[in-house]
Amino acid sequence: MDRKIEKKTWTTKRILMVVGGILIAALIVYVIGFMDVRSTLNVDRERVTVSTVQEDVFQEFIQVTGTVQPIETIYLDAIEGGVVNQVFLESGTMVQEGDTILEMSNSNLQLQVMQQTSALYDQINNVRNSRLNLEQNTLQLQEQLANARSQLQILEARFERNQHLREQDLISEQEFEETQANYSYQKERYELTYESYRRDSIQTITQARQLDNSEDRMYQNLEAVQQILENLTVTAPASGQLSTIELNQGQSISAGERIGQVDNLDDYKVRVNIDEFHLSRIIPGLEGSFPFDGEDHELVITKIYPVITNGQFEVDMEFIGDAPDGLRRGQTVRIRLELGESAQAVRLPRGGFYQTTGGNWVFLLNEDETRAVRHEIRLGRQNPEYFEVLSGLEPGDKVITSSYDTFGDNEVLVLE
Repeated sequence: MDRKIEKKTWTTKRILMVVGGILIAALIVYVIGFMDVRSTLNVDRERVTVSTVQEDVFQEFIQVTGTVQPIETIYLDAIEGGVVNQVFLESGTMVQEGDTILEMSNSNLQLQVMQQTSALYDQINNVRNSRLNLEQNTLQLQEQLANARSQLQILEARFERNQHLREQDLISEQEFEETQANYSYQKERYELTYESYRRDSIQTITQARQLDNSEDRMYQNLEAVQQILENLTVTAPASGQLSTIELNQGQSISAGERIGQVDNLDDYKVRVNIDEFHLSRIIPGLEGSFPFDGEDHELVITKIYPVITNGQFEVDMEFIGDAPDGLRRGQTVRIRLELGESAQAVRLPRGGFYQTTGGNWVFLLNEDETRAVRHEIRLGRQNPEYFEVLSGLEPGDKVITSSYDTFGDNEVLVLE
C-alpha cells in the first residue's frame, strides 16, 4: 500500500538561497553605509614630507635682495663743454669739497663771454647816462621853481606896498591894477611850475628805482657770464670718494655730459628691489634685517620709488644705528622685510602642496598616521616659512606638505 510523502517547506536548497540572499543584502548595506568608496592611492611614506600644525608667534615677512650704496651720491655733470687741459684727481681718490678735479678750455665760449661782457658794460653805461639825465632834468626844474618863487615873492611885496599906497590915493588906479595883474600871473606861474616839479619828482623816483633794478640785474648777469668760464674748471661738490669716467688730456667733453660722482662713505644705505605685488603694503617705517659677520643688522625703509620696472619697484633702507664694518659699496645682501606686527596664530609650514591646492585643501593624517584624507582648509597670511591657518586645522594635526603632483585625483592616501 502506497504512503503519501509530505513535501518539506525548508529544503537545503531553499535554506541556502535564503542565507545567500541575506548575505548579499548585508553586503549591499555595508557597501552603501560603511565601506569607504573614495579613490585610494598607496604612497611610500619615505617619499612624502609630513609637517605638524603648531600655534606660535607668526610674523609676516618677505625675503628681498638689496644692494649696498653710499648714503649720499652727488653726480658730476659738465655744465659747459670743452677740451680737457689737465686732470688733477684720478677716479677712486678721496676728495675734499672744492678740490679741483679737471680743467677744460673752450675758445668759442671765451669769445662769447667777452662779447656778452662788452654788451653788458654798454648797457650799464646807458643806465648811468639815463640816471644822469634824470638828475639834470630835476635840477633844471628845481631852478625854474626857485626862480618862479623868487619872482612871486618880489611881486607879492610890490602888490602889498602898492595896495597901501592906493588906499591913500598916492598912486594911480592904473598902476595898481598893473601891479595886481603881474602878481596874479606870477602866482599862477609858480603854482604851475610847482605842480610840474611835483609830478616830475614822482615819475623820477619811479624811473630811478627801475634804473637801479636794471643796473643790479646787469651786474648779476655780468657775474653769471663771468661764472661761465669758471665752469670750465670742475671741482668736488662735497667730500667723499671720487668716481669718474676715463679722462685724458685733449679729450672732448660735451655740455651736460656726466663725468663722474662723489660718494659720501660716512654711512651706507641699501637699495632694495621688491615685487610689485607688495606695493600697496610697503610704507616708510617698515623694518627689516639681514645677517652679516655673525650678527643681525636692522634697517628701516626711508624712501619708496613707486615706478614699476620689470615687475619690481625700489625702496631705500637705512641702518638703525651704525652700518657694520666691512660692508662695501655694491655688495648684495638678503633682507628679511617685515610686513606687519607679530601675533599668535596657527601655523602650517610651507611646502609644494600649495602649487596644487592653492591653499584650499590638504591631506590630513589620521591618528595612527596610516592614512591621509583630503581635508578642506582656509589659509591667511604667509611668509617664506609658514602659512597662517584660519580654519580647518588644529594645533597638533599632521599634514602632508610636500608636492601633490603625483597623487592625481585620489582622495585617500595609504601610507606604507
